[in-house]
Amino acid sequence: MRSRFEKFGLVGLGLVAGVLLSLQFSAMAEKEAPSPLPLEELRAFSDVFGRIKSDYVEPVTDKQLITSAINGMLSGLDPHSAYLDAEAFKELQVGTQGEFGGLGIEVGMEDGLVKVISPIEDTPAFHAGLKTGDLIIKLDDTLVKGMTLNDAVGRMRGKPGSKIVLTVLRKNETKPLLFTLTRAVIKVKSVKYKLVEPGYGYVRITQFQEHTGENLAAALKELFKENKGEMHGLVLDLRNDPGGLLTGAVAVSAAFLPKDSLVVYTDGRTADSKMRLTATPDNYLRGSKHDYLKGLPAAIKNIPMVVLVNGGSASASEIVSGALQDHKRAVIMGTQTFGKASVQTILPLGNNTAIKLTTARYYTPNGRSIQVKGITPDILVADPATAGQDNVFRLREADLEHHLTNDRQPETKGEAKPAQPKGPTLQEEQDGKPVITEFGAKNDYQLNQALNLLKGMSILQGK
Repeated sequence: MRSRFEKFGLVGLGLVAGVLLSLQFSAMAEKEAPSPLPLEELRAFSDVFGRIKSDYVEPVTDKQLITSAINGMLSGLDPHSAYLDAEAFKELQVGTQGEFGGLGIEVGMEDGLVKVISPIEDTPAFHAGLKTGDLIIKLDDTLVKGMTLNDAVGRMRGKPGSKIVLTVLRKNETKPLLFTLTRAVIKVKSVKYKLVEPGYGYVRITQFQEHTGENLAAALKELFKENKGEMHGLVLDLRNDPGGLLTGAVAVSAAFLPKDSLVVYTDGRTADSKMRLTATPDNYLRGSKHDYLKGLPAAIKNIPMVVLVNGGSASASEIVSGALQDHKRAVIMGTQTFGKASVQTILPLGNNTAIKLTTARYYTPNGRSIQVKGITPDILVADPATAGQDNVFRLREADLEHHLTNDRQPETKGEAKPAQPKGPTLQEEQDGKPVITEFGAKNDYQLNQALNLLKGMSILQGK
């Protein structure tokens, strides 16, 4: 199982900062018998190719035309299949290790414009104030309209220390906004942790990277050490976590679940797309012989837990929350998650290029597909700083053009997004606007509600 699994890794939402739920390497799989070539369609393709070569207003290279054709072929399938040129392929490989160059922003394409999915914490985009749902219409003096997403991403990348001006359209703003960002080497810290109160730990996972499992194990050991070996409750924060490597998601789940518990399974048309991944070292160790979860305190398997999620929790985050929810290991609290339950395989093509192709759907241990639907929290709690806005402004899988359907619960026409709860009004304001809570801060409303729940559970256990 391990030798087979090592050919895969999972990458989560976004093309810049990274990381769609994807299989990192692909093996040769049993294929269906090839169907005859569609000669009429190929003849039409050849005719169009020839007309462009002979009649287009400017000369066009064969490489440019073929690359554009490949891009169109893949982007027409679903939002997560794409062609990766040499630079994009390299950035994807580097990004999963937690360090890459750029602005620290996850983006997609909408109506020919670059749409912000989420700025990553502690990056130039985050500190500049870019928000989910912003539409980037200009990069410096160049209009985005007409660019491919790869072209736009390439322009946003650059030498650390160099500047770029983004012109942005934002809902409810009458004029475009200008943001001057300084490019940087983005180093995303995958795991953050602290002891919020005696006996109560807080762990935040920002992305699922190559060393997330190891970093989580170190964080949990340190929390138990700081509290002299006793813990009454733990909050696992997956809010705005766009996903990452599958091994990271399995490792995080395995830290809290009994050995051999089913974490996730996948199903597709090829043999290699059908996997059952359990909480065993073979399914989360990447080339390492040392099982970093082995030395965790035994109490970690039973400590009361709350997992915080929101509309920015996608892909690998949904795998973890779905597994812990199905096994009744943790209470899921927050708002509806993103709803991405498809698997992409990275297929190298040569010349350091590749395609990222959707090859399977994934399912929670109880057989649920959260594609489009997302994970519904056990307890709905909205962030009061954004109460009532999450449903309006938050981009979800259901909003993406050509999104894959849910094969277990088909969508109905005109189906509304899941209702989100309205939170209380923040008393503290700046310039007449609610203070935006920093995840893990003292005024983090959702975190405080999670702590209140854990304290109540502790009291009931004591009785």
